[in-house]
Amino acid sequence: MKPRNLKLLLIGLAVILSIMAAVYFVELRPDQPQQRIDEKPGRPDFFTVAVVAEAAGQGDFPIYLNGLGTVTALNTATIRSRVDGELIRVAFQEGQTVHEGDLLAEIDPRPFQAQLMQAEGQLLRDEALLKNAQIDLERYQTLLEQDSIAAQQTATQEALVRQYRGTVETDRGLIADAKLQLTYTRIIAPFTGRLGLRLVDKGNIIQASDVDGLVVLTQIQPITVVFTLPETDLPAVMKRLRAGETLPIEAYDRSGNTRLSQGKLVAVDNQIDTATGTIRLKAQFDNKDHALFPNQFVNVRMTVDTLRDITIIPASAVQRGTPGTFVYVVKEDKTVSARPLKLGPSEAEKVTVLEGLNPGEQVVIDGIDKLREGARVELVNRDAQPAP
Repeated sequence: MKPRNLKLLLIGLAVILSIMAAVYFVELRPDQPQQRIDEKPGRPDFFTVAVVAEAAGQGDFPIYLNGLGTVTALNTATIRSRVDGELIRVAFQEGQTVHEGDLLAEIDPRPFQAQLMQAEGQLLRDEALLKNAQIDLERYQTLLEQDSIAAQQTATQEALVRQYRGTVETDRGLIADAKLQLTYTRIIAPFTGRLGLRLVDKGNIIQASDVDGLVVLTQIQPITVVFTLPETDLPAVMKRLRAGETLPIEAYDRSGNTRLSQGKLVAVDNQIDTATGTIRLKAQFDNKDHALFPNQFVNVRMTVDTLRDITIIPASAVQRGTPGTFVYVVKEDKTVSARPLKLGPSEAEKVTVLEGLNPGEQVVIDGIDKLREGARVELVNRDAQPAP
């Protein structure tokens, strides 16, 4: 046989084998669904589609408003000295939790003690002068009744007595001021809170005009969160507040996955920011576990309402197309039907249905891309395979 004829024969055999293989894989595969005898080609339920379905539930569905916020200390104070002097004692540890009235630091009190002693001595001297002037006034009044001295001399003595009384009152004021300055040498905590890092060390001369102060004290129990919401959400919030209701609020971390604390809404700002179209609100948290820290960024979720006994379905079941929003409902004969819906609020992987679906009806949540109206389905578990 000539080489050319042999080559043509091989090519022909290859073509025949290719055609046979194509016919096998397209039409004669064992796993290929077969047409039912009693059905005509082209009907929607010609093939059985494996899908995952879930029954529509019924229950209470809370409506949330989400915002971004910053944790803010309820009170913040920079602890400063109110008098000048040497810092002789630091009575706190950095990061310590202190209570209202606890001693934080002490300034050398000796100069102020000396001023107090001086004011008290001045008072004693002026009280003695006042007493002597009063005795002279009584004597002059007796002599005036006897017409032994001039009335002018008695009047002058009365004025002198009033002058000494004024001097005594001034001395008492100086003593009160000296005592007050002496108390300022003991720096105490104005409220219960957590101290920051120490800014001044023992032995330094501090002044009342120092800007930085000794330490910063913040109150973190309770603590507040200032967050913003769009102005379109304000009417729903104000409606609840005017009704005297308490709006619960949850604070989540930056990722929004971990809940940090639960609190309540305490205040709404009095004006909307025209640049952003948002309104500022303030929530308060007990923060007993110190989960919230000043200036921390948090995600805020506030419950403004709750829908009672509403139909709830997975969000993955909802489809959108030309007819609008719909789901595939599995009927008793194992076929599906596209059902238009009127949806309500949604949260995470759940969505509420206001109209178009009853609780307990099966909706397809997986395998939807293979479905059309009237298609025959086989229900399987999400992690399982359909039966052969």
